[in-house]
Amino acid sequence: MSWFESLVLGLVQGLTEFLPISSSAHLRLTAAFAGWEDPGAAFTAVTQIGTETAVLIYFRRDIARILSAWARSLVRPEARREHDAWLGWLVLIGSLPIGVLGLTLKDQIEGPFRDLRLIAVSLIVLGLVLGAADRFAAGQGTAPTPSATRRSRTAPEPRGSGKTVEQLTVRDGLLYGCAQALALIPGVSRSGATISAGLFMGYTREAAARYSFLLAIPAVLASGLFELRHVGEGHVSWGPTVLATLLAFLVGYAVIAWFMRFITTRGFMPFVVYRILLGLVILALVGVGALTPHQGPSVG
Repeated sequence: MSWFESLVLGLVQGLTEFLPISSSAHLRLTAAFAGWEDPGAAFTAVTQIGTETAVLIYFRRDIARILSAWARSLVRPEARREHDAWLGWLVLIGSLPIGVLGLTLKDQIEGPFRDLRLIAVSLIVLGLVLGAADRFAAGQGTAPTPSATRRSRTAPEPRGSGKTVEQLTVRDGLLYGCAQALALIPGVSRSGATISAGLFMGYTREAAARYSFLLAIPAVLASGLFELRHVGEGHVSWGPTVLATLLAFLVGYAVIAWFMRFITTRGFMPFVVYRILLGLVILALVGVGALTPHQGPSVG
């Protein structure tokens, strides 16, 4: 992998990680369209450490509060009634499905799941699901108000027609987790799947997005650290990977701030339309032979 490739892929990772359009699919597609080798699942996982670091910094006060309350709950039973402690437990519970399936389906994730036809279908299907979830949320009156941006990023939201983060249950946490596990397939989108699940369960757009970002922290960091051992194998070397990860962090931080503001007043339909059109374009290009299903196979 050249330095230029890593520069482009790092920017793509940072721009797409937090939007419901699938960063793993865009890394795969960028390489395919440019005629580069597939960067591979390991490169994707490691660069996600950069974007997840942006989450840690953006939500640093809230994460520190949650970790502190969760740690107290380990030794003080009464502390388990605190919202922040309960949220910490729910993040761990919601991380179980993707952890189990990620290890079980490792070979498929690094091989068959990177087929461009599967990515295209995933983009379209999850796009339709996200669109339906957004319409459902609008019909339930769960859209947050602009004042939401002035509250603490994970502080309890005022009660209204939509459910808030403080109303999360074990069942909802597991359903969020199962939705997140679908993101093992490039094209699904971690945020798209979990936000859709949250909207269908009656959570506000802001609550669904907020928990989606928090839920991703254990899974993304664990996956990235697990895949570090593969950096340097094949055509993906350490230098370009570090550059891509750093760029993903810088761009990702800006995207989080923009996205959290965007969803307080807008819906997800622009992303729905984009996903469907991109999926149709990929299927068309594969259909006419301009792209092959396994365009740019990774040698790593």
